[in-house]
Amino acid sequence: MKKTNFCLGLIAALILMSASVSAEKKPKNVILMIGDGMGLAQMYSAMTANNNQLQLERCTYTGFSKTYSSDHYTTDSGAGGTAIACGVKTKNGMIGMTPDSVKTESILELSERNQLSTGIVVTCAVTHATPASFIAHQISRNMYEEIAGDFLQTDVDVFIGGGLKYFNNRKDQINLVEKLKKNNYQIAYSLDEAVKVKSGKLAGLFYENHCPPMPERGDMLPKSVMAAIDILDNNKKGFFLMVEGSQIDWAAHDNDKKQIVKEMLDFDETIGKVLDYAQKDGNTLVIITADHETGGMTILNGKFGYDEMDAHFSTKNHSGVPVPIYAFGPGAEQFTGIMENTAFKGKIEKLLDLKK
Repeated sequence: MKKTNFCLGLIAALILMSASVSAEKKPKNVILMIGDGMGLAQMYSAMTANNNQLQLERCTYTGFSKTYSSDHYTTDSGAGGTAIACGVKTKNGMIGMTPDSVKTESILELSERNQLSTGIVVTCAVTHATPASFIAHQISRNMYEEIAGDFLQTDVDVFIGGGLKYFNNRKDQINLVEKLKKNNYQIAYSLDEAVKVKSGKLAGLFYENHCPPMPERGDMLPKSVMAAIDILDNNKKGFFLMVEGSQIDWAAHDNDKKQIVKEMLDFDETIGKVLDYAQKDGNTLVIITADHETGGMTILNGKFGYDEMDAHFSTKNHSGVPVPIYAFGPGAEQFTGIMENTAFKGKIEKLLDLKK
């Protein structure tokens, strides 16, 4: 009897040790997905239209992020993106800087210094506020040509989106596309060209300014993200990738509930592809959040399987409410509860063992 109890105790101890080791496993790769303007109502509108299901439900941990900036209760995408990317609260409109205009290193730049591969995939111009927050350091988010120039100051391996004109049709007449080529970037002007690139550095500039809204741009976002992962995954040390569903925000600014659903479902399809990769890989942490909520959206009634719902908006601008966080993979348990948006950088930095 004593021998049996000892064996049972040993088995229980081993199970507990195994669970502890599993919980402490750290990721090699991090994919941060930002649904610009995505609050709970935007998420639930897509879930309602999609017959009460979304890919992001596969995430095992959830939380909330507080979004205020250093000078406003309600943030803009510049300050919101900077908080997530750089771990500091700044003034609305600023990019990659403290409120006192001091440059601050982003998680992407820190990953580069630690020899990880890095990437950005968005559905806006790559010089827009959120992607710029991971690359650039400017006092105004509207300095698009200066932000484009900042891409030449980094060693980001892959960036895909719109914004070609800020690189090759500039007021200073400098052709940054040629400079990118000299820096060993392969230039892709379309999705078809981008998916053919399997290694090296890639600059995918598909549109003069922003990418078209859904459904015109088709499967550009999910296919571009998987193309980026194919390249970044070549680095045995790991990678950091930021993905933005940029135009959820714009649909919410327009208070267009049907367009919100279209943009959200495109983002969710991309989430599904990323989660499939992460599940198979086993070493990838996926974090899904927003920089802020847009529209003050509420849903009073609806019917599952239909995109016509009783949705209302309190503003055509951003609101100040916290936004959801969803996480999947090793380290996901670090992104639960209510946290400041400045906490993302430090948590990712620690999980990836990045050296400052």
